[in-house]
Amino acid sequence: MSLTTPLSGADYLRQILRAPIYEVATVTQLQDMPRLSERLHNDIQIKREDRQPVHSFKLRGAYNMVASLTEEQKQAGVIAASAGNHAQGMAYSGTKLGINTTIVMPKTTPDIKVDAVRAFGGTVVLHGSNFDEAKAEAVRLSELHGYTFVPPFDHPLVIAGQGTIGMEMIQQNGHLDYIFVPVGGGGLAAGVSVLVKQLMPNIKVIAVEPEDSACLKAALDAGQPVTLDQVSMFADGVAVKQIGSETFRLCNENIDGHITVSSDEICAAVKDIFEDTRAIAEPSGALALAGLKKFAEKNELKNNKLATVLSGANTNFHGLRYVSERCELGEKREGLLAVTIPERQGAFFEFCNLIGGRAVTEFNYRYNDDEQANIFVGVRLLEGQAELDSIIADLQEGGYPVVDLSDDEMAKLHVRYMVGGKPKKPLQERLYSFEFPEYPGALVKFLSTLGTHWNISLFNYRNHGADYGRVLCGFELTEDDIERFSSHLEELGYGYKDESDNPSYRFFLS
Repeated sequence: MSLTTPLSGADYLRQILRAPIYEVATVTQLQDMPRLSERLHNDIQIKREDRQPVHSFKLRGAYNMVASLTEEQKQAGVIAASAGNHAQGMAYSGTKLGINTTIVMPKTTPDIKVDAVRAFGGTVVLHGSNFDEAKAEAVRLSELHGYTFVPPFDHPLVIAGQGTIGMEMIQQNGHLDYIFVPVGGGGLAAGVSVLVKQLMPNIKVIAVEPEDSACLKAALDAGQPVTLDQVSMFADGVAVKQIGSETFRLCNENIDGHITVSSDEICAAVKDIFEDTRAIAEPSGALALAGLKKFAEKNELKNNKLATVLSGANTNFHGLRYVSERCELGEKREGLLAVTIPERQGAFFEFCNLIGGRAVTEFNYRYNDDEQANIFVGVRLLEGQAELDSIIADLQEGGYPVVDLSDDEMAKLHVRYMVGGKPKKPLQERLYSFEFPEYPGALVKFLSTLGTHWNISLFNYRNHGADYGRVLCGFELTEDDIERFSSHLEELGYGYKDESDNPSYRFFLS
């Protein structure tokens, strides 16, 4: 089947109905979420794709394409590039069909994912430091050895396999008003939306993306697929720089809406899923529910029947630390503030009285001078943003300068763990945040590229069990250094951001 001749909606419907995926996949439950339904005043259900043999929906598309190959192609073997769920779906499919399956995975892939692919019967080749380098190697090997390359999303047979989820959902509940689907490369959204619009076009299909990995939104804005400069790796299952050409065509024709969500909102959705189902979703697996919640609130939906897809649960256990820390912020149940208080006995007691007896979740302080102190404080909220606005107003009225840091990523990720020290002398310092790949030699590369040329004045590293970490780094730089320093940043090749004007840095570290 070729991408050069686009299939119609009716063609896709036939492909979905003919998909032999139930030779390996199961019809997963569309489960009620009673606690969340009561809270949001809508009937909410979640499609449990975490219950597939490989704990994600990717098995459907992978098997549908691999099973369609000719006997000659099956004998030659198949190959794919993936750092996660597609890899496991491919390995499982190849084993079931007796086909030699090779998966090229980046060297940065956590051992838990590599071991899972091998356990399902796949041959793993570790190559490159990111998906693009792994994919290039997979394509090279396919041409060298005659393997069939199976893409993770941008092929009609893969899309049709994922579309079987939509078929099951409308069979399980034919009265749905909305279906929310996550978007990475777009295979799931394309398959579900084309199926729904062929059979029950009254159901609205809403696509959901992370704010910092929104390749579909960029394509919709531009009218065609475009490549993002960088993507966040928090929800690594949907961290795709460019949506597929065929998946974009189908999404553009069939989805009814689009919404983006923050990492904190995804963390809150992970918690919601656990509380209602006791399932532990990976961040990309909870993405669509985060979009459902935000869309329902934004559009004041009441008494609607809403469904979403728990697309996967292949999470690294240590990554749950980050989710636990951030879910309260994602639900607006915690606020983070920088408050200036007078440096005298009893000042903290007076501050606590001003916030009205609310629970203080965090308090970071270190003596600065004899006049005043900057404190980093977390406050438990029962009524969300309105309550936080009220607290800020009370503090300002009481004469306490205050800055809301609840949406300040640097404050939440780094500064809250660093409060307590400032340099004893003035520094010509600039601050940068980096996404730091987790592979041998990454730190040496960082230091050899930057640290041997300029003095590092501040360094904080955070990793939450993912295949990347977060670094906050200060450098002593003069104005004359900036141009040369910038060229070294580009040479380094890591994602970075200038944080020198960040308010939490100014309060607590500069």
